[in-house]
Amino acid sequence: MSTPLSRRALGGVAAGAAAAAALGATAPAAQAAATAADPRERPFRAAHPRRHSRRPNILFILGDDLGWADLSSYGSPHIRTPHLDRLARDGVRFTDAYSGSATCSPTRFSLYTGRYPGRTKGGLAEPIADRSVGLEPTHPTLASLLRDSGYATALIGKWHCGYLPDYSPTRSGWDEFFGNFGGALEYYSKLGLGGEYDLYEGDAEYKDLRYYTRILTERASEYVSRDHDEPWLLNLNFTTPHWPWIADGDKEASDEIVRRIKAGDRSALWHQDGGSVAKYQEMVEDLDRSIGQVLKALKRSGQEQDTLVFFASDNGGERFSYNWPLAGNKGSLQEGGIRVPSILRWPARIDGGQVSDLPVFSPDWTATLLDLAGARPHPAYPLDGTSIAGHLLRGADVPERDLFWRVRGERALRRGDWKYYRGKSGRDQLFDLSEDSREQADRAPFEQARLAELRAAWERIDAGLLRY
Repeated sequence: MSTPLSRRALGGVAAGAAAAAALGATAPAAQAAATAADPRERPFRAAHPRRHSRRPNILFILGDDLGWADLSSYGSPHIRTPHLDRLARDGVRFTDAYSGSATCSPTRFSLYTGRYPGRTKGGLAEPIADRSVGLEPTHPTLASLLRDSGYATALIGKWHCGYLPDYSPTRSGWDEFFGNFGGALEYYSKLGLGGEYDLYEGDAEYKDLRYYTRILTERASEYVSRDHDEPWLLNLNFTTPHWPWIADGDKEASDEIVRRIKAGDRSALWHQDGGSVAKYQEMVEDLDRSIGQVLKALKRSGQEQDTLVFFASDNGGERFSYNWPLAGNKGSLQEGGIRVPSILRWPARIDGGQVSDLPVFSPDWTATLLDLAGARPHPAYPLDGTSIAGHLLRGADVPERDLFWRVRGERALRRGDWKYYRGKSGRDQLFDLSEDSREQADRAPFEQARLAELRAAWERIDAGLLRY
């Protein structure tokens, strides 16, 4: 499916340069946008024959509300992300990768279970906002299945799949947990949306009032530096660049938000009266530096060759994100709400400097990681994702299959280059993403048979899911 520079990637880069010029960007910024796709990138091809390696360690890194084009390697005209760009140069950059849903909790459900969020009650919350639901400890997860096959497992950072006392990473397959349970927290005080303190080690509160991204970076660097006796899985879930818009050193802004939280202002963390493009840039570039520190620790540990590193965002970008040329943002099933930057590196088995426009979404990565680790899904909980391990390692064809999404008031399904979409207007639309990644040219009137086929496919899947 790939070309030397995919039409979608080329469109994003050219658009980035045009947008930079239109915004009056500096010459270096415009030039960076125009050359965002590394000219040395080549279409993905499996590197076989290749020596056998042991089961990989897995470092799975999530950014929070990071837009599809918020990395310089994805076309950002103003944000510099050299560490993630280097990760892409050393691995595979995916141009058509998607989250499992359009908001935090359901995407994490889809990643941890390998199934559509609508398979479980907790996955119906978009996102989880109270203590009534969560990821049931009895449900198999990526972590529990890997642990059963001999992996050490840890989750550092944002959980957002339910609250204590009923729900926790340590009840769902992770041996270790250090992080926050809720969907957002103030970066210094660690106060959540309800004013609760939300930093834990295991199930116990842990006091540390330093900038949160620094703490997570230290913890992750320590974990990957250990002398592990068995392969390991580390889910590293940053909250950056999720609101509130507070960068390292912004104590005055932090203190004001804390004052408002303690005064009972439930909207304080949303920070709708704060932030800026420049502040957002600062947060994303800090995320990049932090990931660079973790990757440096991994290299020093001697485990880099045998560690599969995967980076993505949990959903599309929010109010300050740069998503061009995609339409829509977080919360929407338009491309800008679910298409996310995704990078995979495994030096022992996969060559670097590659780009792929294979459509793939969160449940596929669950199936793929289980496959690469030699772990089997639970027969009572069949996966909705498709493993692409054979494609990555041996160049096997990936059978065409449907990528499915459902959120309240919206539906979407992608098959090949075609996307069926119904937004809150209730009107069925059809887009050829190979020609129109911005979803502006509705082909439904001219492709009635195809529209009916994709709509029927969506409805067949939906019929097997829980009702809202």
